[in-house]
Order: sequence, then C-alpha cells, then structure tokens
Amino acid sequence: MPSLRDIKRRIRSVRSTQQITKAMEMVSAAKLRKAQMRAERSRPYATKMELILSNLSSAIAQAGGSVPHPYFEQRPVHKTTLVVVTSDRGLCGSFNANLIRRATLFLKDFTPANAELVCIGKRGVDWFKKRPIPVVARHQDFGGNMDFTRVRRIAAELAVRFVSGETDAIFVLYAKFITTSRYEITLSRFLPIESVQESGSHRADYIFEPDPAAIFADLMPRYVMTRMQTAIAESFAAEHAARMIAMGGATKSAGEMIDVLTLQFNKARQSAITKELLDIVGGAEALK
Repeated sequence: MPSLRDIKRRIRSVRSTQQITKAMEMVSAAKLRKAQMRAERSRPYATKMELILSNLSSAIAQAGGSVPHPYFEQRPVHKTTLVVVTSDRGLCGSFNANLIRRATLFLKDFTPANAELVCIGKRGVDWFKKRPIPVVARHQDFGGNMDFTRVRRIAAELAVRFVSGETDAIFVLYAKFITTSRYEITLSRFLPIESVQESGSHRADYIFEPDPAAIFADLMPRYVMTRMQTAIAESFAAEHAARMIAMGGATKSAGEMIDVLTLQFNKARQSAITKELLDIVGGAEALK
C-alpha cells in the first residue's frame, strides 16, 4: 500500500494537472466564441457566391456559349489534389484522428503517381509526411487563428496548380462546425466548379455587363479565397470546440481521481492512527 507521503504527492500532481486543463478549457472557450462567429458569418457569403457563379455559368451554357474562365474546365482526371485541414496542436480528443482517417479512406484507391496532398496544420503534416502519397505543400503554425494573408496565398497556389494542369481536381477535407459538441467531417470539391442547371420558371435571365469574361475574371479570385477561408474557419471553430470538450472531460476526470486518492489517503491515515493506538495500548498493557 502506498505511503501517506506518496499519496499526498500524487494528489498535488493531479491537482496541478487539473488546474492546467481547466485553464486550457477556458482559453479554448474564449477562442471558440470568436471562431464560431467568424465561421457563421462567412457561410452565407460563401454559399451565395457559389450559387451565383454556378448559375451564371449555367446561363452562359444554356445560351450556347462557353464559360469564359478556366476554373470551370472539366477535363479527364489524371492527378487529384487533396487539401487536409487539421490542427497545429493536440489535446483536442479525436479531432485530428477523424480527419486523418477520412483522408486515408479517400486516398486508399490512389497511388503516388495520381494523387498529392496539401496539408494545413502540423498534425496532418506530421502524419502524411511518412506516407507514400507526396505532400506538395505544407502550411502550419496557424495556432487556430485566421491569417487572411496566408489563406489568400494558399488559395492562389491551388488555383495556379489547377490552371497550369499540374492537377485536374482539387478537394478540401475539413471539419464543419455544427454545434459546440458536434462537427461533421466534410469533403468538398474545390476546383473545378460544377455548373448548376436551373430549371423551369426558376431559371434567371442574366444580362452581362460589361461581358462574361470580365465578370468572371473579377469574381473567381474572390471565390477561391472565400471557399478556402470558409473551410479553414469552420475547421478552426470545430478544433476549439473539440479541445474545450476534451479539456473539460480531463478536468472532470482529474477531480474524480482526486476524490479517490483523498479517500485512499484518509483510509491510510486512519490505518496508521489505529496502528499507533494499538501499539500504545499494547505497551501500556505490557507495563502492568
């Protein structure tokens, strides 16, 4: 049985850990509020822009023309790029494991010759750099905070790879924030953009001014930036929520362990006191 000193030392150690996990839970909660607000604000803008671009391309196609931008180019897929958005730090439960598992499932039918990876987040970089599918770009040290300059650069690099023909299809895998206790692993096509065919009376009649080429040339850089920003914002919000829940669970477990150790300490102390009393009584009886 552990001595009283060992039990007290362990209680102090667990209590110190509990203070750390509690502080991390509070920090994650504060970051979550900002990340959640940013993710929720970006959703309507991204959804509407995607709908407008898809409808514009559909209107041009129905008029017998071709969409005047390479982002809509549908071509045989010889090389696929998967963008995986993970976290830079751990202590967020199964968040990164779920993303990596889904990415591995997506890549199981690919070979290093027809697939490549772009990793956003240190956890994804550390995992996939030891796997056969090559990692062509690494973006880490975000710290769960949105950096619009870096996001714009990532989106531009992906667009250049698609337009130049280095890749024929780009998918983004990220965690979509649903609620504080729930997120959804989402795989979405980034490029090329798929046209949405409007039907019946709901089909809009667009007038292009000055011309479709100029409109798409102005909108498309904004589109790819918005799509990437939305994916990263959603994933950061889900990361902070997962870490807050994980640290809350760790704090609760530490409290339960302290209760068990305190009970064990009290039993050991009572046993020691009882033993001392028996020794005193036994000594007094021996002197009679």
